[in-house]
Amino acid sequence: MTYTTHLVTDERAFAALGPEWDGLYRRCEAATPFQSHAWLHSWWLSYGRPGRLRLVLVRHEGELVAAAPLMRVGRPVPSLVPLGGAISDYGDVLLDDGRGEEAVAALTDGLARAARTALVDFREVRPGGAAERIYDHWSGPRRRVGDSVCLELPAVPMDELVARLPSTKAQQRVRAKLRKLTSLGVRRSVVPPDEVDSALRRLIELHQLQWQGRKVTSEHLRPRFCDHLVRSVGPMVRSGDAVVTEFRLDDDVVAVDLTLLSRQLAGGYLYGAHPRLRERKADVAVMLLDACSEHARGTLSLLRGNEPYKQHWRPEQVVNQRLLLARRHTAPLLTAVLCDVAARRRGKELLLRWHGWRERAGGGRS
Repeated sequence: MTYTTHLVTDERAFAALGPEWDGLYRRCEAATPFQSHAWLHSWWLSYGRPGRLRLVLVRHEGELVAAAPLMRVGRPVPSLVPLGGAISDYGDVLLDDGRGEEAVAALTDGLARAARTALVDFREVRPGGAAERIYDHWSGPRRRVGDSVCLELPAVPMDELVARLPSTKAQQRVRAKLRKLTSLGVRRSVVPPDEVDSALRRLIELHQLQWQGRKVTSEHLRPRFCDHLVRSVGPMVRSGDAVVTEFRLDDDVVAVDLTLLSRQLAGGYLYGAHPRLRERKADVAVMLLDACSEHARGTLSLLRGNEPYKQHWRPEQVVNQRLLLARRHTAPLLTAVLCDVAARRRGKELLLRWHGWRERAGGGRS
């Protein structure tokens, strides 16, 4: 069986890959919504830089059987990194599950040639991701380090999620919050495909309103992010890779939620909620989890972030992987990145200790 490898750097060629990319995406069980063509191509249109696109493709008898969606960056060291950037919770490659190790070997060899004088730096790979097969096949210097923490729950109905809570009192509190939503008259409905664009713009407006006067991820308020969501999510809804839900109170839309879907997981990606909900004593987190659990498959992911409100549900902590691949002549780049990772971790540890000391000192003075 002959496998051929191609390097695509042309943006128009990337756009034209949509149908066969989607076919490969469906044949890769480990893929997350962040590897769909709609998400990645839209991201490139908002965030890509001319001349940096690097798509490594593998074909067998003309059929696309593997793909690595990457771009070249120069900092902190010359590297090939996954498309999707910081707004994507998972990065990965695509490998046809029906193909054997020859396809993996062909994609690995293609990556080595495409990297040339750069490091291959796969960020935010979910455990079990397809990129782990590339890592296992890589013959040059390589290292695996932990990346972001994601929190995961089993894909079960809301009643079973409530039953997982550690005490009867905690379970009763959540059930009371669910009854409160019902008594307020909060109603939810899935947005049909032809209304998704306007619903997403409303989501961004509500998201900005809910965080007004508080620290917020600034990227979520930028026009390029809104453009990306509107451009990508419509096709994803039509293909079953996303669902947008509106919540109404007194006939007004008071919240909009975007949940991304794949064969292995459902993840609540972003929502916007009117402060009116909290003023009426509605628990927004419970409301969103109740809605998201209806669409869960395999895993109900709370995605990146270790926020305290997520911990109430006793999720499993799953650490994404950062897979670093070098060739012999680029091994110094690997060493430089590992030193940077160690320094950042040490800095975070010292900062946490300092905050802990301040809290203890403050408590002592009171």
